[in-house]
Amino acid sequence: MKKIELVREIAKTTEMTQAQATKALEATLEIIKTALKNKDDVRLIGFGSFKVTTRKARTGVNPQTKKAIKIPACNVAKFVPGKELKEMVNSKKK
Repeated sequence: MKKIELVREIAKTTEMTQAQATKALEATLEIIKTALKNKDDVRLIGFGSFKVTTRKARTGVNPQTKKAIKIPACNVAKFVPGKELKEMVNSKKK
């Protein structure tokens, strides 16, 4: 599902205009990004959690030259699905 399709579904489900749905989605995404930038977790009960974790420095291989390279430590955003979402995705029923 693309962003525009998500906006259409939000608009249809909530009886908003597409402009209002776009604004609501943009605001939600911006709030989540700001929270993650501040290294705060965002927990949506029944859906999942967005978290920032630190990836350790490691040694990788340049695929073109096959030489070892050092990859520095960095922060990464991760999504961890909640129990309800896991069950829904793994359900046999449609």
